Amino acid sequence: MRPGEPGTPGRIQSLDILRGCALLGMFIVHFHERSTEIGGIDDTIRTLIWRLVESKSHGTFALLFGAGFAMLLRRAEARGQPFAAFYLRRLAVLALFGFAAHALFGFNVLLGYAAWGVPLLLICRWSTRTLIVTAVLLTVSLALYFFVVTLSLRSGGGPDSVEAWFQARRAAAVSVNGALATAAAQESYGALLTARLRHMAWFYTQPFFFVPGLTLALFIAGLLFVRHRVFEDAGAHQRLLVGLAAFGIVSWAADDWLLPFLGVDGTFGLLRDQWLTFTYVSIALLLLARWSSLAARLSVIGNAGRMALTNYLIQIACLDLLFSGYGLGLGQVRPLAALPMALAFFAAEVVLSTVWLKYFAFGPAEWLWRTLTYGRYQPIGRRAPA
Repeated sequence: MRPGEPGTPGRIQSLDILRGCALLGMFIVHFHERSTEIGGIDDTIRTLIWRLVESKSHGTFALLFGAGFAMLLRRAEARGQPFAAFYLRRLAVLALFGFAAHALFGFNVLLGYAAWGVPLLLICRWSTRTLIVTAVLLTVSLALYFFVVTLSLRSGGGPDSVEAWFQARRAAAVSVNGALATAAAQESYGALLTARLRHMAWFYTQPFFFVPGLTLALFIAGLLFVRHRVFEDAGAHQRLLVGLAAFGIVSWAADDWLLPFLGVDGTFGLLRDQWLTFTYVSIALLLLARWSSLAARLSVIGNAGRMALTNYLIQIACLDLLFSGYGLGLGQVRPLAALPMALAFFAAEVVLSTVWLKYFAFGPAEWLWRTLTYGRYQPIGRRAPA
């Protein structure tokens, strides 16, 4: 399936639609994180968002980032252009966006993507089988890291040293996160910025960041989707997509209910509820392939997806202004109110994106990303090459 926008040759509309849906999911999750437990229908909404949306929207974004890398690589090869230097410059600019997003607004996703996008250059030409094995190893890498650390500590100092190490880690996390929460509640943005910089110094030295894990595994999944043209021709990959959808549901159910019921303490992360990402992506691609008119109806969501970086930055800036003490200071809201707020904000982004793209080829953040990557001014008007 390759329903491209007029004037944007080579675009895969399903990618844009999926990005738009992931943006919506992230908006819902971010509002959910700022909601409070008060019982009744509110807790039901919180539980549904936790079970069905949280981590899945981030997973979809990671998969699509890997797909975006593969699309850039394919286009560069088709034009006979060098790729590595261009791509590294692109990641460097993304890292600048990521540093600003984390320091100014408290959101860390972009900097992680910039860091773990680098290894894709080294592995992108590996065989499909090797990449699948690598993705599986990456999935269990964090669990293996703690397993090895535990064995090392136990052999050196016994069980007490293991417990002491984990207690020290928990205490450090409680301290730094508590200081950040306190700073977010007060009215000085300068104090909040200082607390965020201190939090970043801690955050980027933690195993969940420096151990290659789910993010890179999902990047690989997106790369393989593009390599085998799953996005362009989902109908020809129906068996694969149905299998991935079933795997996602089984993993989700096992991680959330079956394994806890049986008293099984995890599977080194092989079965996890985040794999519901594959279910959502697979079902979306099958529906878009089955009903061609559906893509046209969802094109406005695709418009938001085409400006994903711009919309994400707007999203986190609005959230920070709404909930931090230096802004409106809403603190926490009822889930019954948070969900409509998220939907309303996303609807506004859809409208703004649709209007913007009538006159411009790129979102403002995407244009700045391109300009800084190439080191020279890039046209932004509607006639600009996509």
